Formats: sequence, C-alpha cells, structure tokens
Amino acid sequence: MAAKRASDKAKLPRVFGQARKPARMFRAGLYARVSTNDQQTIPLQIRALREYAVRRGWTIALQVKEVGSGASERQLREKLLDAARRREIDVVLVWRLDRWGRSVADLLATLQELNHLGVGFVSLTEALDLTTPAGRAMAALLAVFAEFEREIHRERVRAGLAHARRNGQKLGRPTTAATKAGEVRALYRAGVSKAEIARRLQIGRTSVRRILA
Repeated sequence: MAAKRASDKAKLPRVFGQARKPARMFRAGLYARVSTNDQQTIPLQIRALREYAVRRGWTIALQVKEVGSGASERQLREKLLDAARRREIDVVLVWRLDRWGRSVADLLATLQELNHLGVGFVSLTEALDLTTPAGRAMAALLAVFAEFEREIHRERVRAGLAHARRNGQKLGRPTTAATKAGEVRALYRAGVSKAEIARRLQIGRTSVRRILA
C-alpha cells in the first residue's frame, strides 16, 4: 500500500520539490453577443471561447448567444447570472467587455456579484482574468471609472435641472387629478359640463367622472 502511494505521488508534477495537486475542473459559461447588423461574428466568438475553455481544461456547462443593439437590456445574459447564482458554473467567459456590460457601472455591478458568488470572469480580448491577482487589480480600477461615470451623470442631471429652471419650466411630477377634486365639484355644482371641466382643468374626462362619482 505504501509503495502504491509513493507511486501515485511520483506521477504528479512537482513544483519546487512539492507535489502539485490536480487542477480543479471548472464549469464555464460562455457568453457571445453581437449587434443586429453584425450577426456573422457569432460563430467567430463562440469558436474562440470554446478553444480557450479547452486550453484551460474547463468543461463547457452553458453557452449563450445574444443579438441586440446599443445599450439595450441583455436579457439572455440573465441566464448565465442565474446559473452562477445556482452555483451551476464556476467561471463566465466572454469575448470582450463591452459585449457583457451596458456601461462601466453595469459591468462593475455584475463583476462584483460574480465575485461575491465565487464565480470567476474572463474576457478574451482584454486578457482580463479575475481569477488572478492582476485581474482583481483591474477590477479595482473599473470601480474607480464607474464612480467617475456616475459623477458625470449626476453633474449632467444637475445642469439640466438648472437650465430648465432658468427657462421657467416646472419640475417635479405633474399635478394629479385628485388634487383638483375640490375645483371639479365646485364647477359641476355651478352647472359646468364634465367635458368642459376636464378642458378647463386639463385633466381627463375619466378622472372628472371618477371624482364626481
């Protein structure tokens, strides 16, 4: 028995004189996405992702292909995220970062969730591998850029509101019909028709009828 254990140890590759443990078999989820006008690149992406997974010795557990335009919702991407939440995959593999995230903030949010779930993330084009220390450092930089993007958005919103106020535009939610209930009843008692009440107060006829009911 001792001789058999010694023989098994001898078969394992050794690093600095120590036997290396067999690599863990990762279950990979592949995600390919193209615009509606660029669907011919889907096979190229899938082929590159599958070849990379094979080189790493990973098992392909799930493969998702999505077609969409611009920053639209990536609905099929949720299939991979759901698989990660159910612990059915160990790593997400994508062709390029902009194929996965709608924005820097969205990219960071999904990467943070995957990290919390203990699921790795690899982008082939950017050579980004969040299973490595260098990859995790890159994720920290992405967090800085995401905050920068949010601050720019907040500045634009504040500038837009200030511009609207200077031009006399009313801000906030529009007045609801319920706040004009008193005026509706007063006009109706004065003999004004429901249609005319709606026109004067700029509310719907249905709202007028509901108030008077």
